[in-house]
Amino acid sequence: MTNNIIKVFVGCDPNNCDLEQMMVLDYSIKKHTTVPVEIIWMQLSRNPESFWYSNPEKGEGWDTQKWATPFSGFRWAIPEYCNFEGRAIYMDADMVVLSDLSKLWSHPIEGEAIVAAKTKDAIARLCTCVWDCQKAHKILTPVSQLKADPEGHGKLMKQFKEHPELITPYIDSYNCIDGEDLDIEDIKILHYSDMGTQFSHKYSLPRLEKEGNKHWFDGGIMPHPRQELSKLFDEYYKEAVDAGYNLEDYRVEPFGVIPKKSHKRYKGNKVTRPIKGSILSKIFNR
Repeated sequence: MTNNIIKVFVGCDPNNCDLEQMMVLDYSIKKHTTVPVEIIWMQLSRNPESFWYSNPEKGEGWDTQKWATPFSGFRWAIPEYCNFEGRAIYMDADMVVLSDLSKLWSHPIEGEAIVAAKTKDAIARLCTCVWDCQKAHKILTPVSQLKADPEGHGKLMKQFKEHPELITPYIDSYNCIDGEDLDIEDIKILHYSDMGTQFSHKYSLPRLEKEGNKHWFDGGIMPHPRQELSKLFDEYYKEAVDAGYNLEDYRVEPFGVIPKKSHKRYKGNKVTRPIKGSILSKIFNR
């Protein structure tokens, strides 16, 4: 790759719910990556000059009504943000990087593909992916249209599902969903994806309550079935603090109420919530 700096775009909450996730992700990236990294935090903003501007009351900017998270649709805007030049990595905030991102950064994106991502079980998982921004120009919806269409995110997910040739598959462990069946040493990027079992809740929920705020996830909270992964997050959290990282460095002016889907009926995934009747489901009373 000719790019001297790895650009990492991270989707995160605009009301300071994800500070712990942001700090651990930032630290984990820099702990393992051997070249310079620039992190762009993608958060809804009330500033009309921001690329991520939204004003639901006036019907301006990004329309998030159909999104499952406060940042679901932002991943599609990254190539245009980069002026359709070079490469860019996208990832959700709920990640712990356990390998050198320079290897993911240089992953081949071949043929008609415009992005490298996980395609396990015929599902396009674009929650950690590498964009070829120039090639994406001819495929992706212009941001001016995308941000005004609440269905835009869903439409693009459907398009990529129906056109797998747009994706170059990479090693599954670059987006390891809640540990799957891998040992820690075999995971390149841990994605603690189940929003009900996220390791950061033990820190963020008490903090938010003390601040008089609530988390954007409104579903049920439960323990993660792999406690060694929870311990790993705790270790990285402590390492980050000991290295001088501070939650306040990630705090922003709160956005306010976010129009989005509710998670009252959120069911997680089959990794964290096994089929009813299995041994694990009995252990966790599910």
